[in-house]
Amino acid sequence: MLRLLDRSGIAYELYEHDAVFTVEQAHAAGIPHQELGAKNLFLRDDKHRAYYLVCLPDEKSLSLREVQERLGSRRLSFASEKDLGEMLGLAPGSVTPLGVLNDAERRVEVVIDRELVDAGRVTVHPCDNTATVLLATTDLIALLRGRGRTVRVVDL
Repeated sequence: MLRLLDRSGIAYELYEHDAVFTVEQAHAAGIPHQELGAKNLFLRDDKHRAYYLVCLPDEKSLSLREVQERLGSRRLSFASEKDLGEMLGLAPGSVTPLGVLNDAERRVEVVIDRELVDAGRVTVHPCDNTATVLLATTDLIALLRGRGRTVRVVDL
């Protein structure tokens, strides 16, 4: 993923660290720019027809029902570990909006909280939970859209 960022001319800062699986572990690891941290939720609707990768500030707390209402979707739940691996090529703990670039069928819609866009920059894993990259939120969105992925900015 870092090579793609390089080839795309996207400026980023890379921070390598021990594997982290939760926001709490990321904070304990001392990863820089914690105020720009994002947590990512891989969700699906109750019919397994719509999949969402929801990216929001890591300190923000929302129920799945609130996310569902703001997206105008059917009832949401967390997608399975199997779907995560098969659709995004990711393991639990390494969920990132960059993972949708592995979604060959383009079934997963990325939803980014407006707060992350307004902050200007965001930290996300580069598809590996032993590293974190800091990049401009607009660059992340442009990269995903430029590769044919659907990205929606929503007030979560």
